[in-house]
Amino acid sequence: MVWVSLRTTRTDRRAPLRTPTTRCTTMSLEWLMDWSWSLDGLRDFIATGIQSFRDCDATALAAVACLLVLFVWYCYHVGREQPRTYATVNALMQSTEVNGVQNGYVYCHSPECVRCTHHDGLNQKLYHNLQEYAKRYSWSGMGRIHKGIREQGRYLNSRPSIQKPEVFFLPDLPTMPYFSRDAQKHDVELLERNFQTILCEFETLYKAFSNCSLPQGWKMNSTPSGEWFTFYLVNQGMCVPRNCRRCPRTYRLLGSLRTCIGNNVFGNACISVLSPGTVIAEHYGPTNIRIRCHLGLKTPSNCELVVGGEPQCWAEGRCLLFDDSFLHTAFHEGSPEDGPRVVFMVDLWHPNVAAAERQALDFIFAPGR
Repeated sequence: MVWVSLRTTRTDRRAPLRTPTTRCTTMSLEWLMDWSWSLDGLRDFIATGIQSFRDCDATALAAVACLLVLFVWYCYHVGREQPRTYATVNALMQSTEVNGVQNGYVYCHSPECVRCTHHDGLNQKLYHNLQEYAKRYSWSGMGRIHKGIREQGRYLNSRPSIQKPEVFFLPDLPTMPYFSRDAQKHDVELLERNFQTILCEFETLYKAFSNCSLPQGWKMNSTPSGEWFTFYLVNQGMCVPRNCRRCPRTYRLLGSLRTCIGNNVFGNACISVLSPGTVIAEHYGPTNIRIRCHLGLKTPSNCELVVGGEPQCWAEGRCLLFDDSFLHTAFHEGSPEDGPRVVFMVDLWHPNVAAAERQALDFIFAPGR
């Protein structure tokens, strides 16, 4: 159908301007500028549109209808097959309590937990989880994860003693004990800008130690000497709601981090306190897919972190990034007058783990899976 531009009287413009044809309606710019939006003109415009619809090819209409039906079916199918949801960091506090929380610390009770259980069938379980993920989504981008799961035993057994992740090793990631601040620049700068906010909430929490040896929400960790306390907001991918409510601004900050691990068992966020005279025994972290970030809150002298045999010191208001799958230890050799060493610790994604791999790893290592 073709609209013909007519420069005549007002009466002429009101006349029907239809030419029968099976093509879709087109309007010239000249006709648009010359159109008078009277009620009669609007009436003719609507009538013309109806006639144009009637003139359309029936086959084309049938094709559009079929596509619409297929789209509706696809939406229904995807919604019905959606995997169970795992709370993001921003949504974790919607739950009032988390099962298995004791004194603010999440204890795993599942004999099948891939983070806490070591057994011969671990690789089969991980491969089953990967297959389930690929069936629902795609195998695209899963090459390294598939390779890692298939040869996990060889990787873990053949790794040099300086780096031996206890649970999962993702191959072909750059290996180094410490990372530069630019590795996760956005999150590092965001944490450092909020240094005072986190410090203030810690100081409020720490006042409770004057009334009892281990206040509610704190966990005492085993050490060869001294005392090591942690206050978890997120522990192994699980939120500790009571603790988060006591540090609301710090908790909200986690939701602003772009690379915070919040949906799988390798993700943690906590305040870590070492009293003077404390030594943390050398140990390995569970995986190399993350880098651990320490924001210094209180950093007296004679405190050191040693990763892969390389010592580093914390600084107040500054972030220190390291790969905890390397053999590492920390100690505070200061005097009682120096006070505790305090850092805010949060696990971030290794910068070389791709977005598709992060999504798959969140699924494979979801809490309780």
